[in-house]
Amino acid sequence: MKTRVISAIAAILLLIAVICLGEVAIGLTVCLLATLAVREFNSALEKGGFRPVEVVSFASCVPLLYIAVSGILPSAAVVSGSSALLAAAVFAFVLLVSLFCFMMFSDGKYGIRDVSATLLGMIYIPFLFSFVTLTRQIEAGHLYIWLIFIGASATDTFAFFTGITIGKRKIVPKISPNKTLEGCIGGVIGCIIAVVAFGAVFKNSLDVPYLHFAILGLICGIISQLGDWSASVIKRAVGIKDFGNIMPGHGGVLDRIDSILFTAPAVYFYINIFF
Repeated sequence: MKTRVISAIAAILLLIAVICLGEVAIGLTVCLLATLAVREFNSALEKGGFRPVEVVSFASCVPLLYIAVSGILPSAAVVSGSSALLAAAVFAFVLLVSLFCFMMFSDGKYGIRDVSATLLGMIYIPFLFSFVTLTRQIEAGHLYIWLIFIGASATDTFAFFTGITIGKRKIVPKISPNKTLEGCIGGVIGCIIAVVAFGAVFKNSLDVPYLHFAILGLICGIISQLGDWSASVIKRAVGIKDFGNIMPGHGGVLDRIDSILFTAPAVYFYINIFF
C-alpha cells in the first residue's frame, strides 16, 4: 500500500510538471507513453497467443510526435485544414495496406487475427491518446486539459471508496469481480461534483455555464469506467493481471491510462461541439 501511494504521488507531481511546461512537453510525453503502452499491449497479445505486427503498431505512434512539435515547426512545414486531414488519411491508408502486406507475404507468420488485434491496438492507444495533446492545443486548452485527468481520477477515486464502503451488487463480475453498481454510481456522482467544482474555480476565465460542466462530469464519469472495464476485458482475454510493472503497485502505463484513453476524446468532442 505504501509503495502504491508513493508511486501515485510521484505520478501526480510529474503530471503537474509536464502540464505546466506547455504543449510540446505534453505532446512529447503523450508520444512516449503511447509507445510504451503499445509495447505493453503487444506483449499482452503475445501472452494470449497472438503475433502482433510490431513495426506497424509502433509506426502508428509517429503522428503523435508530429502533433507534439507542430507548434514549434516553421510555418511552411506545418499542414493545416484539409491538408492535415489528407495527410492523416494517407498515413492511415499506408499503415492499413502494410498490415495486409504482412498477412499476405509473411508465409503464414501473421494471420487475420494477428493483424486485426494489431489494428485494434493502433486505434485503441495512439489514436485515442492523441486527444490529450489536441485538447491542450485548443483555446484555453491549458485549463481544459485538466478536465481529462480530473474526470478520470475523480471517477476512479469515488468509485473505489464508494465500492468498498457500500458496494454490494456486482456490475461486471466476469470482467472485474470487484466492481459494484454502487461504486459505479458513486464514481459518476463524484466526477460530476469534481468537474462542476473545476468550473466554479475557473468561472471567470472560461465563462462556461455550470450545466455544461455537470454534463461533462456525467459523460466523463460513465466513459471513464468504460475505459477501465475495456482494459480489463483485454487482460481477461489474454490471461494477465496487469499490462506491466513500470509503476510499483499500479501496473504498467496502459493500466494507468486506460480511463484517460476514453475520457480524452469525450472531453475534446464536447468542448468543440458545445463550447
